[in-house]
Amino acid sequence: MDELMIKIDNVTKEYRLGAIGGTTLREELQRARAKRKHQEDPTLKIGQTRADSNERFMALNGVSFEVKKGEAVGIIGHNGAGKSTLLKLVTRITAPTTGDIYLNGRVASMLEVGTGFHPELTGRENVYLNGAILGMTKKEIDAKMEDIIEFSEVRQFIDTPVKRYSSGMYVKLAFSVAAHLDSEIMIMDEVLAVGDVAFQNKCIKKMREVADSGRTILYVSHNMSTIRSLCDRCIVLSKGQVIFQGEVEEAISHYVTKDFALTNEINLGEQQRPYSTTELCHMTKMTLDNADAVYDMGDVLGFSLEWTAKQTFERMKMRIGIFTVSQMAVGITFSQEFPVKKGNNKQKFSIDISKLLPGKYCLELIMTEVDNAGMLVKHDVLNRDVIMFEVQATEEKKVFRASNASWGFYELPEIICLNSD
Repeated sequence: MDELMIKIDNVTKEYRLGAIGGTTLREELQRARAKRKHQEDPTLKIGQTRADSNERFMALNGVSFEVKKGEAVGIIGHNGAGKSTLLKLVTRITAPTTGDIYLNGRVASMLEVGTGFHPELTGRENVYLNGAILGMTKKEIDAKMEDIIEFSEVRQFIDTPVKRYSSGMYVKLAFSVAAHLDSEIMIMDEVLAVGDVAFQNKCIKKMREVADSGRTILYVSHNMSTIRSLCDRCIVLSKGQVIFQGEVEEAISHYVTKDFALTNEINLGEQQRPYSTTELCHMTKMTLDNADAVYDMGDVLGFSLEWTAKQTFERMKMRIGIFTVSQMAVGITFSQEFPVKKGNNKQKFSIDISKLLPGKYCLELIMTEVDNAGMLVKHDVLNRDVIMFEVQATEEKKVFRASNASWGFYELPEIICLNSD
């Protein structure tokens, strides 16, 4: 039986809103005086309201899961789902309202930039401080000091007070300390986003080595590529509850599509644009040809698109990108050139999706004009998650179930065997 390292058993965390004002003494006295006289709160801005001190908020509500030795488990979810609250409970920064948390071993954590560092101490002194907190002797820390300094890439500043470090230097040293000092459980919030790309890749590789060595990792991130690179499985949180735990790709799909239902018709007029364009065209409606937005392998996806234009165009093109629901690019294609009239327009299009493997996909739509120099000018852009459709396997065409998760998203043609010389 695998050794149990973390057990979260029906944990809840409740906060009382408005209980601590977070304001000055003068404002609190003004507020108390106004309350006695049944007047409006003089410290609030126009239109602002203050939470009732008796109002409760459940940051976590009945969370339960287990983590075995050597596992690297990702925790994902939208902002406010309860991810950081959960990590603070596991690291005992705060206590749960109800429920039990079992930890089998020492915990090294990095929940935010500079956690556990004293700003007046040097980098080297903070390494000793963190090691002592974990119960290590000076001799044990000395044995690892050179590896920590080398990995952190801050050798030149290791004897400088950390209050003079940049946020990137903080992260590099903090991660190096957490990864190299003796602990059975390593907990990381998404602080690696502060570091440069090369160091992030270096950290992911190191965390994978740490997990392979038998240590346990709990990792929170919004970056799905790092979740894929590091984690063995995932837990998805939503509004303080676990809505899924299991295989990484399936967890990411739950996370991305939770509030994204299959539909064949969508209003594009009010959708937010990712960046500004000429605004000479504005897409207003998209309708798929399949009522349930589900297609069989081998199908062609047809759709109609409506838009308004402020002037006529002779050479317009649609650029269409296909992405997985976890935002991985599958490919892009362009339509043939077509004219656009001033005012309301409607055009039908079709895309050959016959080689897409089973799974859920999203479309990106970009209206581009071919100018006199042959350059493409963007007039309207709807980015990546305009509408979702699903491709399914048929009885006649069965495929390996995990193909679109592990081996890509496109069905390659059969290999041709050639005669050898």
